Amino acid sequence: MPVKVSVIVPVYNPGIYIEDCIASLQRQSLPPDEYEVIFVDDGSTDDTPARLDALAAEDPRMKVIHQENSGWSGKPRNVGIDASRGEFVMFVDNDDYLGDEALERMYDYGVANGADVVVGKMAGKGRGVPVELFRRNHPRATVGNAPLIDSLTPHKMIRRAFLDRVGLRFPEGRRRLEDHVFIAEAYLRAENVSVLSDYVCYYHIRRDDGSNAGFERFDPVGYFGNLREALDVVEKYTEPGPVRDRLFRRWLRVEMVERLRGRRLLTLPDDYRRELFREIHSVVVERFGPGVAAGLQPTQQVVAALTAADRVDDVVAFAEWENSIALASTPHTVAWREGALRIEFSAEYASAGEPMTFPADSASVPLDDAPKDVEEAIAWVEAETAARFGHATADLLLRERASSAQHFQPVKFTRETVPVGDGDRVRLVLRAVVTVDPASLPGTGVWDAVVRVKLGGWTKERPLGPVPHAGSSAAHAGVIGGRAVLPYWTKPRGNLALDTGARGKRLGLGSVKHADATVSGDRLSTLLPLHVPADTAVRVRLSSSGRSVHVPGTLSPAPEDSALLVATLPSARARGTWRPALCLAPEAAEPRFVTLPLALRGTADGVRVVPVPRPGVLRRLARRARRVLRAARARVMPRAESGGR
Repeated sequence: MPVKVSVIVPVYNPGIYIEDCIASLQRQSLPPDEYEVIFVDDGSTDDTPARLDALAAEDPRMKVIHQENSGWSGKPRNVGIDASRGEFVMFVDNDDYLGDEALERMYDYGVANGADVVVGKMAGKGRGVPVELFRRNHPRATVGNAPLIDSLTPHKMIRRAFLDRVGLRFPEGRRRLEDHVFIAEAYLRAENVSVLSDYVCYYHIRRDDGSNAGFERFDPVGYFGNLREALDVVEKYTEPGPVRDRLFRRWLRVEMVERLRGRRLLTLPDDYRRELFREIHSVVVERFGPGVAAGLQPTQQVVAALTAADRVDDVVAFAEWENSIALASTPHTVAWREGALRIEFSAEYASAGEPMTFPADSASVPLDDAPKDVEEAIAWVEAETAARFGHATADLLLRERASSAQHFQPVKFTRETVPVGDGDRVRLVLRAVVTVDPASLPGTGVWDAVVRVKLGGWTKERPLGPVPHAGSSAAHAGVIGGRAVLPYWTKPRGNLALDTGARGKRLGLGSVKHADATVSGDRLSTLLPLHVPADTAVRVRLSSSGRSVHVPGTLSPAPEDSALLVATLPSARARGTWRPALCLAPEAAEPRFVTLPLALRGTADGVRVVPVPRPGVLRRLARRARRVLRAARARVMPRAESGGR
């Protein structure tokens, strides 16, 4: 069968960090005979070459090419392209990994849409990835109708025939931004680019040791020399005008202005900071016309103008002001509504810990020249932010804690100006209502609620919280889509999180009182602090003296956002004391039970609900002794591990 996808992995001294990459490639849902993996070892000096040779010997999908070190990733990728047999090639870095269905989904999506380039949704673990690009699917994306230019890393699936037809290959040698040159040309020459946003295809990883090539401090002269080559590509394949300005704006914003803002600039040594500024200044003056900076957000426009005017000290002073600005978010309501979680919150910007204020009556005024000083720059930014408040947006993303995959949630928001003092200043507040459908979240895990606000010249994120009242709780757990879902406030920070695989004591069933449960005939009934949108099938386990029996049960919606559990007992005259335990996800691969704080006692007269029997004196003493022994071991073990004196 023809090979559909060739995965190309440039490799240089990844050590253990290649293992997740290998494992993800072996787990792919695409049939084994429909894809190949080509590792191009670029002169590694660690144990990786032997590891890859052993892998290739045991797995026919894996191939290894060894070569002398070329200095960067361009040549290994080109060697992989030339050796590939696939209809498409997919570029993966040796310390990243793929979602299990990435190759299959991206290939099918590319074929369905006739794409030369397929961009799969990314998640960044310790690394920034595009956000707005993956808000929705884009079957036919261009640099004009989608923020494609936000994604210039090489981690794409590209049609091999397209690469050969246009003669596109990566720049080689020890250099930076070879991926920018390659991907920019691919976007501009492809007949179609498709963006797949409904599945996380690529996980972009920052190593624990911080040794990713992209995190090394670079030589500004060489770096911005390479950046000019990417600008050359744009000039070659576009005409002067709005499209070219929009593309150039990406490099001005991300590679230049953002390096000269806030904490990112202030943490650099002064000599390196000034060298970086000199190189950025030269590119700005040489290559960018007035239309490029004019499309930036207000704060970015100020930095660009001060940079063009060669005023490094004012850029630093402006960064110190910006560094004091943060997003503040306040949760107001977290409640279940018919199987969905309704979250209400407000958000605004704060400076030095206090709500920011802005001029009450402001009109937008173009920034034609660099402000004469930092005070004027700040005043202009504040006025522009107020004038543009009608374009401010608020979003809530759920970000999986384990993988950093994130999903936009449906949100409705309003903009409110709150007068301050005499009314000549106002606070700019966004109030949002979000509807979260837990059934739409893949798998089970913990998801952090993250507020994302675009206002004026800032796009900032922060966890939703802290909860305004210490000790206040989020909603009960819910049983949604066959899973127990628990909204809760993290400790100690008090931010909102969602556990889509909640179990045990976290479910809060320990508050159930035996007096609230009844047995009528062969039916056990009790109210539980759970939300269910409709009748939901569950399983009840009854245990007594080493015996257990499973019976079906149903959770039905009840007042005050609780659920009525009804279970059919196996016999109305079962003798002995039985402890009921509840399984909320009976169809799960590994069903888990939560023991309820009540007991059933069967006698000749029937079954009745009783308190949980207290353990006898001897059993209580044994438990206390075990706790004392565990505490003693905990005190002794650290001393033993340290070797004593």
